[in-house]
Amino acid sequence: MQPRSTTAGKPYENDRIFVRTIGWWLVLVCATSPLIRAQGPADIDAATAIRALEHEWYEAQSHNDNRALDLIFDNALVYIEYGSLVSKGDYLLRVRSAKAQPEQIVMEPLMVRTFGSTVIVIGSYRETTVKHGKPWLRRWRFVDTWVYEQGHWMLVAAAAAPLLK
Repeated sequence: MQPRSTTAGKPYENDRIFVRTIGWWLVLVCATSPLIRAQGPADIDAATAIRALEHEWYEAQSHNDNRALDLIFDNALVYIEYGSLVSKGDYLLRVRSAKAQPEQIVMEPLMVRTFGSTVIVIGSYRETTVKHGKPWLRRWRFVDTWVYEQGHWMLVAAAAAPLLK
């Protein structure tokens, strides 16, 4: 019976090298597989949660519900509207004191992108109201940034701009 393989008189040396190489490849694959993944269940759950929060935001704003907005917005919220920076406090004050509320806010399709514990939302909405006795329609485009902290999603940054006709 002859040895299966020999290298310089050492039987099975090629087998050991082969097994060691395969072992290192397996370690490398296992270590990097979490980094190379497609959108998984956690991302889908995050997108569903964020879509619901976006809806809650617009419902709360339509009903001047500052308490609900306070729970959704991070304390350090940065909001940009018409090119101006608006703090969380300023935004809530404006909602609280608003007289003419939109009669209807209709969300248009949203694009939700998940990056670990951060979600970016890009979308648009239409708001209709009555201004000077006439129906008035305004469309907006927005970008919102949500972060998952301390067990829940918080809006940390947002920007909205009216769409030109």
